[in-house]
Amino acid sequence: MSQPAIIGQSIPRLDAPSKVTGQAIYTDDLKMPGMLYGKLLRSPLAHAKIKRLDVSRAKALPGVKDVITGADIPQVKYGNWRLVPQSQDELALAVDKVRFVGDEVAAVCAIDADTAQRALELIEVEYEELPVILSVEEATAEGAPLIHDESKGNVSLVRKIDYGNLEEMFAKADYIREDTFKVHPVQHAYMEPCSCVAHSEEANRVTLWTSTQTPYIVQCLLASTLGLPENNVRVMKVMVGGGFGGKMELRPWEFCASFMAMRTGRPVKFTLTRADELAFGRRRHAMSIYSKVGFSKDGMLLAKDFQVMLDGGAYNAMGPTATFLCGTFGNMLYNYPAYRYFGRHVYTNKPPASAMRGFGAPQAAFVAETQLNMAAEALGIDPIDLRIKNAMQTGDVIPDVATISTCGFKECLQEVRRISGWDEKRKNPVKGKGLGIGCFSFISGGVFNWFNTKYNFSAAEVSVYEDGTAQLATMACDIGQGPDTAMRQILAAELGIPIENIRLIAMDTATTPKADLGSWGSRVTLMNGNAVIDAAKKIKEMLIPVLFEEMDLNQIHDIGFADGRVFVKANPKKGLTFGECVYKALRGRRGEPLTARGFYTPRNKGLVSPAFSFGAQIAEVDVDTDTGLIKVERMYTAHDCGMPINKMAVEGQLEGAIQMGLGYALMENLIMDDKGRTLNTTFLDYKMPTAEDMPPGESADVFTYEPEGPYGAKEAGEGLAIPTAPAITHAVYEATGYRCMETPITPEKVLRALDKIK
Repeated sequence: MSQPAIIGQSIPRLDAPSKVTGQAIYTDDLKMPGMLYGKLLRSPLAHAKIKRLDVSRAKALPGVKDVITGADIPQVKYGNWRLVPQSQDELALAVDKVRFVGDEVAAVCAIDADTAQRALELIEVEYEELPVILSVEEATAEGAPLIHDESKGNVSLVRKIDYGNLEEMFAKADYIREDTFKVHPVQHAYMEPCSCVAHSEEANRVTLWTSTQTPYIVQCLLASTLGLPENNVRVMKVMVGGGFGGKMELRPWEFCASFMAMRTGRPVKFTLTRADELAFGRRRHAMSIYSKVGFSKDGMLLAKDFQVMLDGGAYNAMGPTATFLCGTFGNMLYNYPAYRYFGRHVYTNKPPASAMRGFGAPQAAFVAETQLNMAAEALGIDPIDLRIKNAMQTGDVIPDVATISTCGFKECLQEVRRISGWDEKRKNPVKGKGLGIGCFSFISGGVFNWFNTKYNFSAAEVSVYEDGTAQLATMACDIGQGPDTAMRQILAAELGIPIENIRLIAMDTATTPKADLGSWGSRVTLMNGNAVIDAAKKIKEMLIPVLFEEMDLNQIHDIGFADGRVFVKANPKKGLTFGECVYKALRGRRGEPLTARGFYTPRNKGLVSPAFSFGAQIAEVDVDTDTGLIKVERMYTAHDCGMPINKMAVEGQLEGAIQMGLGYALMENLIMDDKGRTLNTTFLDYKMPTAEDMPPGESADVFTYEPEGPYGAKEAGEGLAIPTAPAITHAVYEATGYRCMETPITPEKVLRALDKIK
């Protein structure tokens, strides 16, 4: 299918110049007359009753304008807004009890940050310590103390999937594997710590500028917790320095800033530190996973029993959705005739775990891909051949979830085999070096439930002007992945005007169309892109009659929009410039603006997603068996993201995903003591891969035109972060014989496996 010239090009990010020159405005850059500075008092204990809380000395400190505790705020809980609204279990400030080190107990605002900090030190809190629970095994043990009284056995949610005859298929299996894995928590480590500024404009109205990836969700939840009509809350987003799922919820500082701004009548700002983020921030779920898989002797998958306990920390946050998705990702990518999933979201006295890039898929895929590699060795089948045997393809059905509309997974496996030299390198192994494979599939936006169904899933508004320019208004969030550029590419393609002629207004709940649920689940390109196309088509329907009238055409002519012109495709000389066409349309409408809104909601596309991406990745590693040091020498990736809108953006997503996967596999971890305190709270001791650690790589695109996607596009963001860890662990096994079943892989673990240390 032919594409407009701008689709598939490598278009440099339109926001890049402002970012690299320091002109970009982030939330913490905002300053307002009379602005107050907020600070949060956090619990030093992981589990305790609040016996006494005295804020009188803090209130009396000169320069302090407000101090609030849990007793002062509306008792409206918030939390998971996607899948299980009844699981909302969190208040902005603790009442009666704290549940993790860092739980917010009180908030102050003062004329400057130093005064606010001194006020915190004057607040007196008397606690009664309670038993601390730091593992899912402890939490679910018989007689364990309850972290939330209403959650029996400290399990906040159970999710089950069951299809096929599991027992019968296991009985038929010639080879069965049963393994237990533990995957660890990591932090989002976005470059911009969370920040917000709230301003009360008039009675019972508040505007919140915040570093978020879900402005509309924050608007709804903030209105609910403040007891205000939705339209009385305005949420605005400026530049966001990364999110990865960590900025998609209402958070305590956003509530406190808004609440105190309304009480004081002055703007209030909260900004977290890096230590706050690492010690108390949301994180990827640690999980304890049991997986049993059965194969025929020729390598066909027959059955899978998948049991998962997610360590949710002190509150649900987005954990119920992660519990749902982990089970869904557990039976994607390959065909399982019988599958059973039993997932439990478990409370512990740790900081809450929540959404993070991949959202349940990295953990599920680590287990699935590792077991496939183990089975391939035991069955004497090449790991890629085993995957090809069982790979999903177009038309396959994930029971009770979706039908796969387009799938290039087998082609990805063949491509990654070719570009990596897999066959030749495996025939000629080198001591201390290994080649490993991991694969992925991911959603292009989720369509399960929706906490608020009165709007479409995505919306966009397009206005055009007689000077040949256009304006695009959207609530789609650019958190670093590039939709501000991609959406303008799509509109430029539809209207046939230069991309620089399009002005973007984004992320303001008062001026952009409601309906966009934010940036998560790799949804923006497909869902918001379709809304942009819908709006552009409505604009074209307003302009085409002008050309027919001006050129005295009949209705059989096909009209084109390209190169800044509106023209007859059969005779391109017959036409007008885009600006002339708009001008004449405005005259005919007596100045009524040429504005149209477009919408998109997937229809009849199953429970999870309208489209799925696929891919395969191979890691080449070198392991120093004297030190245990692992060096990833090269990465090879083949992926099916449909038809890329912006090739350069896809490449950027791939490179960033590999960096995150390297950290997850080899070094990132949140270390806690037995009191529930996170010990590595700076980038000096929370180790992440730097540019020097990034391996060279090679990638191959597998093109499948996705009919549900704009210009055939589908997901190219989160999925790419999934395969790196299992590929590296497989490569380490091939190099050393050490099979990692408990992430991350560290030099110490390698040396212990090699009996180099005890």
